[in-house]
Amino acid sequence: MPVSRSRRILLRATALTLALGIVALAHPAYSEEPSAFDDGADSEQQGGSDTTGIYAAAKIQYSGSVAKGGATGNVTSADVNWTPPPCWYAPYLGAKDFKKEMSGSLDEALNKPGMGGTASSAIGEVQRHYEDDYGWTDTPGYKDYNVDKDGEGMFWAAVENPNEPDVLKRTSCTDLPFWVDNGEAPPPQHEQAISPEILAGLAYQHMHLPDTKVTLAPAANTKVNLPTWAWLDKAVFDEVQATAALNVPGFNIQATTTAKPVSLKLEPGTTDAETYPASGECVINADGSIGEPYTQGKASQTPPCGLKYLRSSGDGTYNLRATITWDIAWTGTGGTGGDLPNGTFGSEQAIAVQEIQAVNR
Repeated sequence: MPVSRSRRILLRATALTLALGIVALAHPAYSEEPSAFDDGADSEQQGGSDTTGIYAAAKIQYSGSVAKGGATGNVTSADVNWTPPPCWYAPYLGAKDFKKEMSGSLDEALNKPGMGGTASSAIGEVQRHYEDDYGWTDTPGYKDYNVDKDGEGMFWAAVENPNEPDVLKRTSCTDLPFWVDNGEAPPPQHEQAISPEILAGLAYQHMHLPDTKVTLAPAANTKVNLPTWAWLDKAVFDEVQATAALNVPGFNIQATTTAKPVSLKLEPGTTDAETYPASGECVINADGSIGEPYTQGKASQTPPCGLKYLRSSGDGTYNLRATITWDIAWTGTGGTGGDLPNGTFGSEQAIAVQEIQAVNR
């Protein structure tokens, strides 16, 4: 008897949910394998084992100035609407390995006690998709899991970003695993297939910016109404790079994300203060430095970058926050590239401000 359109929609929705759960439980495309490493070392998000010697599951490798142990870096995007990719599709397994994983899991699911009705029918639809060339929306079906093409391509599957805190975003890649021939681009309907741009976003997420402490004069103790000079030398204030790469037979891409410092923002930690310039934003100089070092004889001058406290901090201190803004762009495989949102990273310094009646200069 023909299956009605509404029931077919229900079957496909149920099958999609079950199949994705089966893939995830049987053998996730990636499982995070944290390991400590320093700047310049590699970090990997590991995949499954290579049981046939054809292909191992894909690995994303991070290098350059990146956070330790695969953790999120310390860059804050200046664009509150931009976030790193929460999930993507990437090479998973060759045809024989995929058949072993998927067919075994489907059989196990069908034989579970109480499995019947819509759920059983949905699993049957997934089996037909991979075994009997049964088309699924825009994805063509596969005859016997494409085993006759083993070694000529890979099945791609959804990958969750382990650093994405929103579970709905992290699980939003809901396409069934699909086949991609070696050297070919993924089908266009899979918009979140791994690409240099996605790798650039991941490199951004893992990037670790230097914790550069602003030089102050006076340093940690100053006086009320006495200008405090602030600066950063070019030698400690340079560009930073992080690279993310994915390399499997027939598919090799990478992207390098570069952050260049452009300005320094000073926030005195109290409203009883003035900043120089008034915006508190000190731009980068032509030589790559910010501000101007204090030297003897400049006490009566207004610093090009600095601040002045108007009230004593008493027995405590003010928390001066110095935030550096970084211009961030990326380049990738195939001449790709573009801009990413500016990033910021700041640190605080405790400043004691003393009250005096007069200052001899």
